[in-house]
Amino acid sequence: MDVRARSNITFTGRDDGPVVMLAHGFGCDQHMWRRITATLGERSRVLLFDHVGAGGSDLTAWDPDRYASLDGYARDVLDICRELDLRDVIFVGHSVSAMIGVLAVAEEPDRFAGLVLVTPSPCYIDEDGYRGGFTRDDIDELLESLDSNYLGWSASMAPVIMGNPDRPELGEELTASFCRTDPAIAKSFARVTFLSDQRADLARVAVPTLVLEAANDAIAPPEVGAYVHARIPGSRLVTLDATGHCPQLSAPQATAQAIVAFVAELR
Repeated sequence: MDVRARSNITFTGRDDGPVVMLAHGFGCDQHMWRRITATLGERSRVLLFDHVGAGGSDLTAWDPDRYASLDGYARDVLDICRELDLRDVIFVGHSVSAMIGVLAVAEEPDRFAGLVLVTPSPCYIDEDGYRGGFTRDDIDELLESLDSNYLGWSASMAPVIMGNPDRPELGEELTASFCRTDPAIAKSFARVTFLSDQRADLARVAVPTLVLEAANDAIAPPEVGAYVHARIPGSRLVTLDATGHCPQLSAPQATAQAIVAFVAELR
């Protein structure tokens, strides 16, 4: 299979710079990075792609068995790196893609120079001694609502995820992105996303890691960022002056500057 076509791979920025690979979150596509790609591209070669089932990816490549866990998405990341013979990649994963990056880096650390986790959550469900932000009943209700009325769920949830009610255009953009996604694939990816538990994988990360959290995030509370930081050896935690789960849209300058500074330190 043509990996470039499967994942709708595009490049921007400097051909001679370090490769910064941007991976979008649930319900999104590579377009969601557009507000920071120019800044990143001033010093880096920026690789954009769509997860299979999203954006301009090859929808015929989607397989319910392969993508029944985050491992399938991590395998896609490694397929891209192998096919394009990429080394010293800085992987930037937003939301669920942060954990996809954790899995890919843990599997083949020699491919990666660094890892940036943007509003990550290794587990969304509260347990004794761990706060993920949701009870199991919350998640079951969320998934049931999504299954019964995906478009209605998108219209109600996207503004919550985005935050920034004083900037409704941001929530409207995320709603439109959700609604462009194939509902059957979105339902499967949502179940994988919200029921996944990658907490045990965090300690497997052996590359320099930057954890970026938003100061006010309804999806990933501050306890989650602290947890991820504490369990990835040598990681750095930066709290952005941002609201919502998508700081690359709501606070693009601060997000881009934090990533650029991290990349510069790796060189």
